Amino acid sequence: MKVKICGITDLGTALQAVAFGADAIGFVFAKSKREIEPSAAGYIAKALPTNIEKIGVFVNESREKIEEIASQANLTMVQLHGDESPEFCDSLTLPVIKALSIGSEQDLEKIQLYSNHTILVDSPAGKYRGGNGTSFNWDLLSSARFSNQKIILAGGLHQENVARAIEIVKPYMVDVSSGVEYNGKKDLKKMKVFIETAKQSITQ
Repeated sequence: MKVKICGITDLGTALQAVAFGADAIGFVFAKSKREIEPSAAGYIAKALPTNIEKIGVFVNESREKIEEIASQANLTMVQLHGDESPEFCDSLTLPVIKALSIGSEQDLEKIQLYSNHTILVDSPAGKYRGGNGTSFNWDLLSSARFSNQKIILAGGLHQENVARAIEIVKPYMVDVSSGVEYNGKKDLKKMKVFIETAKQSITQ
C-alpha cells in the first residue's frame, strides 16, 4: 500500500516521512493553513530521493500558474482539487491526480469522466477543498469498478481507521494530512504509526 503525506511545510518532516516509508509528499499551493511557497517546496523536493513523488495541490488555478509553480517546486505530479475539467487536466504536462468529493453514488459517475488520470476520492468540501479531517461513506466505493484507474483514498484517515478504510476501498494509495497532526503540526509518532499501519494492511 502506497502512502502520501500531504501538507508538508519543512524539510525535516519530509525526510522523516520518507524514512518512515512514505511514497509521496504533498505540497499545498492553495489557500490553506498548510500553504507553502513554491521556492520552499522546491528546496524540500530537491533533497528527497528521486523515487518519491513530489505532488503539488492546486484549486482552480490557471494552467500557466500551475506549470510555473511545478517547475519552481520540482514537482513530479499535480493534484487538482477544484472544478477543473477533463480537458484542462489533459492539457497539463505533468501527470494529474484529480480530486473528487464523494457524498453519494451519483458522485461516483464523475470518476469515469477523468479516465486518463489518477483519481483522489475525498469527503465533501468543508472550509478548504481537502485537508478538513472528515471522512465519507467508504461503502460507496466498496463495489465500484474503475476500469483499472488508480484510486487514492483521502478524507479523515488516521491510524485507527486506515486499515479498515483500505479493506473496504482497496485503493492504490492512501493520503493523509490532518490525521497525522497534533495542534496543526505534523506529529512524527502519528506519522510513523499511520504509515506502518497502512503498509501492513491487507488489500485483497
